[in-house]
Amino acid sequence: MHKIEPEKINKILILQYQPFGDIILNTGYMPHLRKKFPEAKIDYLVYKPYKQVLEGNPYLDELILMEKLPRNTVKYWLYSLKMYLKIRKRKYDLVIDQMRSTGSIQFVLFSGARYRLGYAHKKMNFIYNLNPAPGKVKYYAAMKLELLQILGIHEESTELYFHIKPDSLKYVDRWLDENQIKQKEFICCSPGSPISWKQWDLKSYGKLLDMIIAETVFPVVLLWAPKEKQVIEKIDSFMQEKAFMAPETDFNQGGAMLKRSKLLICNDGGINHLSVAVKTPSIAIFSRTDPQRWGALEIPGHYALQAKDAELRSASNFGIIPEQVFTQFKQALREI
Repeated sequence: MHKIEPEKINKILILQYQPFGDIILNTGYMPHLRKKFPEAKIDYLVYKPYKQVLEGNPYLDELILMEKLPRNTVKYWLYSLKMYLKIRKRKYDLVIDQMRSTGSIQFVLFSGARYRLGYAHKKMNFIYNLNPAPGKVKYYAAMKLELLQILGIHEESTELYFHIKPDSLKYVDRWLDENQIKQKEFICCSPGSPISWKQWDLKSYGKLLDMIIAETVFPVVLLWAPKEKQVIEKIDSFMQEKAFMAPETDFNQGGAMLKRSKLLICNDGGINHLSVAVKTPSIAIFSRTDPQRWGALEIPGHYALQAKDAELRSASNFGIIPEQVFTQFKQALREI
Protein backbone atom coordinates (compact mmCIF):
# COMPACT_ATOMS: atom_id res chain seq x y z
CA MET A 1 0.00 0.00 0.00
CA HIS A 2 1.18 3.53 -0.76
CA LYS A 3 2.16 5.94 1.95
CA ILE A 4 -0.56 8.57 2.08
CA GLU A 5 0.17 12.28 1.93
CA PRO A 6 -3.14 13.91 2.96
CA GLU A 7 -2.02 17.37 1.88
CA LYS A 8 -1.92 16.14 -1.72
CA ILE A 9 -5.58 15.04 -1.67
CA ASN A 10 -7.59 17.95 -3.05
CA LYS A 11 -10.16 16.18 -5.23
CA ILE A 12 -12.08 13.07 -4.12
CA LEU A 13 -14.54 10.87 -6.00
CA ILE A 14 -16.86 8.35 -4.32
CA LEU A 15 -18.07 5.40 -6.40
CA GLN A 16 -21.34 3.72 -5.45
CA TYR A 17 -23.82 4.49 -8.15
CA GLN A 18 -26.42 1.85 -7.22
CA PRO A 19 -28.63 0.55 -5.57
CA PHE A 20 -30.35 3.24 -3.53
CA GLY A 21 -30.00 1.42 -0.18
CA ASP A 22 -26.24 1.10 -0.56
CA ILE A 23 -26.02 4.75 -1.58
CA ILE A 24 -27.79 5.77 1.63
CA LEU A 25 -25.32 3.68 3.64
CA ASN A 26 -22.46 5.79 2.27
CA THR A 27 -23.87 8.93 3.86
CA GLY A 28 -22.80 7.71 7.30
CA TYR A 29 -19.11 8.43 6.75
CA MET A 30 -19.39 11.64 4.74
CA PRO A 31 -19.16 14.02 7.75
CA HIS A 32 -15.92 12.32 8.81
CA LEU A 33 -14.48 12.41 5.29
CA ARG A 34 -15.27 16.13 5.08
CA LYS A 35 -13.72 16.76 8.49
CA LYS A 36 -10.52 14.99 7.41
CA PHE A 37 -10.36 16.89 4.10
CA PRO A 38 -12.17 20.20 4.81
CA GLU A 39 -10.86 22.00 1.71
CA ALA A 40 -11.12 19.12 -0.75
CA LYS A 41 -13.72 18.90 -3.49
CA ILE A 42 -15.77 15.77 -2.81
CA ASP A 43 -17.85 14.43 -5.71
CA TYR A 44 -20.10 11.40 -6.03
CA LEU A 45 -20.83 9.34 -9.16
CA VAL A 46 -24.44 8.11 -9.15
CA TYR A 47 -27.04 6.82 -11.57
CA LYS A 48 -29.63 9.49 -12.39
CA PRO A 49 -32.60 7.58 -10.86
CA TYR A 50 -30.87 7.61 -7.47
CA LYS A 51 -29.80 11.26 -7.35
CA GLN A 52 -32.65 12.03 -4.91
CA VAL A 53 -30.82 10.00 -2.28
CA LEU A 54 -27.94 12.50 -2.25
CA GLU A 55 -29.54 15.79 -3.22
CA GLY A 56 -29.13 18.35 -0.46
CA ASN A 57 -26.28 16.45 1.21
CA PRO A 58 -24.10 19.17 2.82
CA TYR A 59 -20.90 17.12 2.68
CA LEU A 60 -20.77 16.73 -1.10
CA ASP A 61 -19.76 19.31 -3.68
CA GLU A 62 -21.11 17.78 -6.87
CA LEU A 63 -23.18 14.83 -8.06
CA ILE A 64 -21.90 13.36 -11.32
CA LEU A 65 -24.97 11.84 -12.93
CA MET A 66 -24.75 8.77 -15.14
CA GLU A 67 -27.32 7.12 -17.39
CA LYS A 68 -28.32 3.53 -16.65
CA LEU A 69 -28.16 1.70 -19.98
CA PRO A 70 -28.57 -1.97 -20.97
CA ARG A 71 -25.20 -3.65 -20.64
CA ASN A 72 -23.12 -5.12 -23.46
CA THR A 73 -24.58 -2.94 -26.20
CA VAL A 74 -22.71 -0.58 -28.51
CA LYS A 75 -24.51 2.36 -26.91
CA TYR A 76 -23.49 1.16 -23.45
CA TRP A 77 -19.80 0.86 -24.30
CA LEU A 78 -19.65 4.19 -26.13
CA TYR A 79 -21.36 5.91 -23.22
CA SER A 80 -19.06 4.16 -20.72
CA LEU A 81 -16.01 5.37 -22.64
CA LYS A 82 -17.41 8.90 -22.55
CA MET A 83 -17.85 8.66 -18.75
CA TYR A 84 -14.35 7.20 -18.24
CA LEU A 85 -12.87 10.15 -20.13
CA LYS A 86 -15.00 12.59 -18.17
CA ILE A 87 -13.72 11.20 -14.88
CA ARG A 88 -10.14 11.09 -16.18
CA LYS A 89 -10.24 14.77 -17.15
CA ARG A 90 -11.28 15.78 -13.64
CA LYS A 91 -7.94 14.54 -12.26
CA TYR A 92 -9.06 13.16 -8.93
CA ASP A 93 -6.40 12.59 -6.28
CA LEU A 94 -8.41 9.93 -4.42
CA VAL A 95 -11.09 7.55 -5.69
CA ILE A 96 -13.07 5.60 -3.08
CA ASP A 97 -14.68 2.49 -4.55
CA GLN A 98 -17.44 1.26 -2.24
CA MET A 99 -18.81 -1.18 -4.84
CA ARG A 100 -15.92 -3.41 -5.98
CA SER A 101 -17.97 -4.31 -9.05
CA THR A 102 -16.80 -4.86 -12.61
CA GLY A 103 -18.15 -1.45 -13.57
CA SER A 104 -16.72 0.50 -10.62
CA ILE A 105 -13.32 -1.13 -11.04
CA GLN A 106 -13.19 0.19 -14.59
CA PHE A 107 -13.77 3.72 -13.33
CA VAL A 108 -10.98 3.26 -10.80
CA LEU A 109 -8.65 1.88 -13.48
CA PHE A 110 -9.23 4.76 -15.89
CA SER A 111 -9.38 7.53 -13.27
CA GLY A 112 -5.63 8.10 -13.11
CA ALA A 113 -6.02 8.88 -9.41
CA ARG A 114 -2.92 8.94 -7.22
CA TYR A 115 -4.78 7.01 -4.51
CA ARG A 116 -7.27 4.26 -5.34
CA LEU A 117 -9.09 2.90 -2.29
CA GLY A 118 -11.26 -0.21 -2.12
CA TYR A 119 -11.60 -3.29 0.06
CA ALA A 120 -9.38 -6.16 -1.03
CA HIS A 121 -10.74 -7.81 -4.18
CA LYS A 122 -9.80 -11.41 -5.00
CA LYS A 123 -8.95 -10.81 -8.66
CA MET A 124 -8.46 -7.06 -8.99
CA ASN A 125 -6.24 -5.98 -6.10
CA PHE A 126 -3.63 -4.62 -8.51
CA ILE A 127 -6.05 -1.83 -9.47
CA TYR A 128 -6.15 -0.46 -5.92
CA ASN A 129 -3.05 0.82 -4.14
CA LEU A 130 -5.03 1.18 -0.92
CA ASN A 131 -6.83 -2.12 -0.35
CA PRO A 132 -7.33 -3.09 3.30
CA ALA A 133 -9.08 -6.36 4.16
CA PRO A 134 -12.62 -5.98 5.57
CA GLY A 135 -13.02 -6.47 9.31
CA LYS A 136 -15.69 -8.37 11.19
CA VAL A 137 -19.25 -8.32 9.89
CA LYS A 138 -21.29 -5.38 11.18
CA TYR A 139 -23.92 -3.00 9.84
CA TYR A 140 -22.68 -2.16 6.37
CA ALA A 141 -22.66 1.59 7.06
CA ALA A 142 -20.02 0.94 9.72
CA MET A 143 -18.02 -1.28 7.34
CA LYS A 144 -18.01 1.50 4.76
CA LEU A 145 -16.63 3.87 7.38
CA GLU A 146 -14.07 1.28 8.41
CA LEU A 147 -12.66 1.31 4.87
CA LEU A 148 -11.55 4.92 5.47
CA GLN A 149 -9.35 4.10 8.46
CA ILE A 150 -6.37 3.87 6.14
CA LEU A 151 -6.90 7.60 5.45
CA GLY A 152 -6.56 8.37 9.16
CA ILE A 153 -10.32 8.45 9.84
CA HIS A 154 -11.03 6.52 13.04
CA GLU A 155 -14.43 7.82 14.17
CA GLU A 156 -17.06 5.22 15.04
CA SER A 157 -20.38 7.02 14.56
CA THR A 158 -22.27 6.46 11.31
CA GLU A 159 -25.39 8.59 11.32
CA LEU A 160 -27.07 8.20 7.94
CA TYR A 161 -28.27 11.38 6.25
CA PHE A 162 -31.22 12.03 3.99
CA HIS A 163 -32.45 15.50 3.12
CA ILE A 164 -36.24 15.79 3.11
CA LYS A 165 -37.54 18.78 1.20
CA PRO A 166 -40.05 21.06 2.96
CA ASP A 167 -42.46 20.57 0.04
CA SER A 168 -42.33 16.80 0.61
CA LEU A 169 -43.31 17.21 4.24
CA LYS A 170 -46.16 19.55 3.25
CA TYR A 171 -47.40 17.01 0.69
CA VAL A 172 -47.44 14.21 3.28
CA ASP A 173 -48.87 16.36 6.08
CA ARG A 174 -51.73 17.50 3.85
CA TRP A 175 -52.61 13.89 3.00
CA LEU A 176 -52.43 12.84 6.66
CA ASP A 177 -54.73 15.71 7.66
CA GLU A 178 -57.21 14.80 4.93
CA ASN A 179 -57.35 11.24 6.26
CA GLN A 180 -57.37 12.32 9.93
CA ILE A 181 -54.13 10.46 10.69
CA LYS A 182 -51.89 11.93 13.37
CA GLN A 183 -48.14 12.25 12.91
CA LYS A 184 -46.15 9.56 14.74
CA GLU A 185 -49.42 7.75 15.51
CA PHE A 186 -49.55 5.41 12.51
CA ILE A 187 -47.63 2.38 11.30
CA CYS A 188 -46.04 2.50 7.86
CA CYS A 189 -45.74 -0.75 5.92
CA SER A 190 -43.71 -1.00 2.70
CA PRO A 191 -44.30 -4.61 1.55
CA GLY A 192 -42.93 -4.41 -1.99
CA SER A 193 -39.46 -5.37 -3.18
CA PRO A 194 -37.70 -5.16 -6.55
CA ILE A 195 -36.01 -8.46 -5.69
CA SER A 196 -38.45 -11.37 -5.76
CA TRP A 197 -36.65 -13.55 -3.21
CA LYS A 198 -36.73 -10.69 -0.68
CA GLN A 199 -40.53 -10.38 -0.96
CA TRP A 200 -42.29 -11.78 2.11
CA ASP A 201 -45.53 -13.63 1.35
CA LEU A 202 -48.36 -11.19 0.62
CA LYS A 203 -51.00 -13.21 2.49
CA SER A 204 -48.73 -13.12 5.53
CA TYR A 205 -48.52 -9.34 5.23
CA GLY A 206 -52.30 -9.15 5.02
CA LYS A 207 -52.77 -11.24 8.15
CA LEU A 208 -50.11 -9.26 10.06
CA LEU A 209 -51.69 -5.93 9.20
CA ASP A 210 -55.13 -7.22 10.19
CA MET A 211 -53.71 -8.08 13.61
CA ILE A 212 -52.13 -4.64 14.03
CA ILE A 213 -55.31 -2.78 13.08
CA ALA A 214 -57.65 -5.03 15.10
CA GLU A 215 -55.53 -5.33 18.25
CA THR A 216 -53.86 -1.91 18.54
CA VAL A 217 -54.90 1.74 18.23
CA PHE A 218 -52.66 2.39 15.24
CA PRO A 219 -53.86 2.80 11.66
CA VAL A 220 -51.66 1.32 8.93
CA VAL A 221 -50.45 3.22 5.86
CA LEU A 222 -49.26 1.13 2.92
CA LEU A 223 -46.31 2.83 1.21
CA TRP A 224 -45.53 1.81 -2.35
CA ALA A 225 -42.94 2.58 -4.98
CA PRO A 226 -43.54 2.81 -8.72
CA LYS A 227 -44.60 -0.60 -10.10
CA GLU A 228 -45.65 -1.77 -6.59
CA LYS A 229 -49.27 -0.61 -6.59
CA GLN A 230 -50.49 -4.08 -7.62
CA VAL A 231 -48.68 -5.55 -4.61
CA ILE A 232 -50.56 -3.19 -2.30
CA GLU A 233 -53.89 -3.97 -3.96
CA LYS A 234 -53.23 -7.71 -3.63
CA ILE A 235 -52.51 -7.39 0.09
CA ASP A 236 -55.63 -5.30 0.52
CA SER A 237 -57.69 -8.08 -1.08
CA PHE A 238 -56.42 -10.51 1.57
CA MET A 239 -57.31 -8.24 4.50
CA GLN A 240 -60.40 -8.12 6.69
CA GLU A 241 -59.52 -4.74 8.20
CA LYS A 242 -59.02 -1.48 6.33
CA ALA A 243 -55.56 -0.01 5.77
CA PHE A 244 -54.79 3.31 4.10
CA MET A 245 -53.07 3.28 0.72
CA ALA A 246 -50.49 6.06 0.67
CA PRO A 247 -50.72 8.57 -2.16
CA GLU A 248 -48.31 8.28 -5.05
CA THR A 249 -44.92 9.52 -3.84
CA ASP A 250 -41.50 10.13 -5.25
CA PHE A 251 -38.48 8.98 -3.27
CA ASN A 252 -38.21 12.18 -1.23
CA GLN A 253 -41.92 12.19 -0.39
CA GLY A 254 -41.62 8.54 0.64
CA GLY A 255 -38.88 9.57 3.07
CA ALA A 256 -41.21 12.24 4.44
CA MET A 257 -43.94 9.64 5.01
CA LEU A 258 -41.48 7.46 6.90
CA LYS A 259 -40.36 10.39 9.01
CA ARG A 260 -43.95 11.09 10.06
CA SER A 261 -44.69 7.44 10.97
CA LYS A 262 -44.21 5.73 14.30
CA LEU A 263 -42.61 2.56 12.91
CA LEU A 264 -41.89 0.90 9.57
CA ILE A 265 -42.50 -2.76 8.71
CA CYS A 266 -40.77 -3.88 5.51
CA ASN A 267 -38.70 -6.47 3.71
CA ASP A 268 -34.92 -6.46 3.84
CA GLY A 269 -33.93 -3.66 1.47
CA GLY A 270 -33.15 -0.02 0.86
CA ILE A 271 -36.36 1.27 2.45
CA ASN A 272 -35.09 -0.07 5.78
CA HIS A 273 -31.88 1.99 5.45
CA LEU A 274 -34.02 5.02 4.62
CA SER A 275 -35.89 4.51 7.90
CA VAL A 276 -32.54 4.62 9.70
CA ALA A 277 -31.66 7.87 7.94
CA VAL A 278 -34.95 9.57 8.89
CA LYS A 279 -34.78 8.14 12.44
CA THR A 280 -37.93 6.05 12.30
CA PRO A 281 -37.84 2.64 14.07
CA SER A 282 -38.25 -0.40 11.86
CA ILE A 283 -38.88 -4.13 11.69
CA ALA A 284 -37.34 -5.81 8.64
CA ILE A 285 -38.24 -9.33 7.51
CA PHE A 286 -35.24 -11.19 6.13
CA SER A 287 -34.92 -14.09 3.72
CA ARG A 288 -31.33 -15.18 3.03
CA THR A 289 -29.16 -12.08 3.54
CA ASP A 290 -27.33 -11.49 6.81
CA PRO A 291 -29.22 -9.24 9.27
CA GLN A 292 -25.95 -8.45 11.05
CA ARG A 293 -24.74 -6.75 7.89
CA TRP A 294 -28.00 -5.34 6.51
CA GLY A 295 -30.36 -5.06 9.49
CA ALA A 296 -29.16 -1.99 11.43
CA LEU A 297 -29.32 -4.11 14.58
CA GLU A 298 -26.62 -2.00 16.25
CA ILE A 299 -28.92 1.03 16.15
CA PRO A 300 -31.61 1.23 18.87
CA GLY A 301 -35.14 0.92 17.53
CA HIS A 302 -34.30 -1.29 14.55
CA TYR A 303 -35.18 -4.98 14.52
CA ALA A 304 -34.84 -7.89 12.11
CA LEU A 305 -36.56 -11.27 11.85
CA GLN A 306 -35.00 -14.28 10.15
CA ALA A 307 -35.77 -17.99 10.45
CA LYS A 308 -33.12 -19.97 12.32
CA ASP A 309 -33.46 -22.89 9.91
CA ALA A 310 -31.67 -21.90 6.70
CA GLU A 311 -33.80 -24.30 4.62
CA LEU A 312 -36.99 -22.47 5.62
CA ARG A 313 -35.67 -19.11 4.37
CA SER A 314 -36.40 -20.06 0.76
CA ALA A 315 -40.11 -20.61 1.44
CA SER A 316 -42.55 -17.88 0.37
CA ASN A 317 -42.96 -16.81 4.01
CA PHE A 318 -39.20 -17.21 4.76
CA GLY A 319 -40.15 -19.54 7.64
CA ILE A 320 -41.67 -16.55 9.48
CA ILE A 321 -45.36 -16.45 10.40
CA PRO A 322 -47.36 -13.23 11.03
CA GLU A 323 -47.70 -14.00 14.73
CA GLN A 324 -43.90 -13.84 15.12
CA VAL A 325 -43.75 -10.42 13.49
CA PHE A 326 -46.67 -9.20 15.60
CA THR A 327 -44.89 -10.32 18.77
CA GLN A 328 -41.79 -8.39 17.68
CA PHE A 329 -44.01 -5.42 16.83
CA LYS A 330 -45.49 -5.30 20.35
CA GLN A 331 -42.02 -5.58 21.86
CA ALA A 332 -40.77 -2.76 19.65
CA LEU A 333 -43.62 -0.49 20.76
CA ARG A 334 -42.66 -1.09 24.38
CA GLU A 335 -38.99 -0.36 23.74
CA ILE A 336 -39.22 2.73 21.53
